[in-house]
Amino acid sequence: MEKDMGRMDQPPALQTKRAALLCRTVLLPAAMALAACTTQFPPSQPESVIIEPQVSAADQATLRSLISHQDRLYRVAGPLLVNNPDLCKGNARNLLGFTAKNKYSYSAELVQAAQTLFGLGDRLQIMGVLVGSGASRVGLRRDDQLIEAEGHALPQGPNAEREAAAMLTPLVGTSPSIRLTVLRAGANTVLNVPLTRACAYSIELGNVDTVNAYDDGRRVMITRGMMNFAQTDEELAYVLAKEMAHNSLGHAGKQNMSATVGGIIDNLIRIRPDLTTLAGTSGVRPMPQELDAAADTLSLYMLARAGYNVDRAARFWEKLANQYPRTVLNGYTAIHPSTAFRLSVMARIVADVKAKQAGRKPLSP
Repeated sequence: MEKDMGRMDQPPALQTKRAALLCRTVLLPAAMALAACTTQFPPSQPESVIIEPQVSAADQATLRSLISHQDRLYRVAGPLLVNNPDLCKGNARNLLGFTAKNKYSYSAELVQAAQTLFGLGDRLQIMGVLVGSGASRVGLRRDDQLIEAEGHALPQGPNAEREAAAMLTPLVGTSPSIRLTVLRAGANTVLNVPLTRACAYSIELGNVDTVNAYDDGRRVMITRGMMNFAQTDEELAYVLAKEMAHNSLGHAGKQNMSATVGGIIDNLIRIRPDLTTLAGTSGVRPMPQELDAAADTLSLYMLARAGYNVDRAARFWEKLANQYPRTVLNGYTAIHPSTAFRLSVMARIVADVKAKQAGRKPLSP
């Protein structure tokens, strides 16, 4: 120590030279950098910053619109599905009564928007609960995250929806209820969810502005254009019930149209469908008036059983045919051309439904 102190007596130029040498040969912790060394090192580099990808306004608007339309479809379809399993004939089964998605449920371009706007991540999250279902009765909520089913961890990641369906299907088929563990407000909650007997039709949104609706025997698809035309939920219920009735009566199969219509649905449920396939009626043959009237009959009973007012149904279909006549080849009336015949049948069926309601008789065709 005395030897080092003695060096302080050296000439100032020699002291500076020695300090510079120490700064070049000794590695100092960054937090302990000495002022005497600042001239001997290059300027410090800023720490790397992780920049989250920006979600464009267009992607946000697309996803918000998509979720809004899907929410409306699911809300309006709920009473129709839950209250008509016997009228859906062989197309009814036990359902959990909710929809769940994660960020990978949407196309790659909307993954970031799904995460930013709705908090979706790798884990499946409840997006909708079927009105009147067992899930609704026990308090399953939107935004609940699915953790376990009957003590088994539910899948996460890009294939979570498909893997969860494969895991839950055997459970739904063998038990009256499913024990679910969900993450809610940072804590796990266990719910015993009773299964709900309902029509087993998936309800899809068609991302196109043409005013139409399709069914392929197992799915119902309503286009965005039809949803915008159906200004009230009651009017949307008329369309949903009509397509459900076609499915229940097997009309797509009878017309040998299941594959054709199925292809249309597969295309239109995409975020950006191939619109070149929508020329004319897209290969869909017009529905014969007898089949259309049979679907109208069944749909009116489905509507009444679900609590919807059937009095204004005929007026809605007449308005649709007037604004989008059969000459609009990619519209609803082009593939359901027998409007006058349908309206005459509806007038009679509405009277029958009202009479049965007044007499408290079973609402069955």
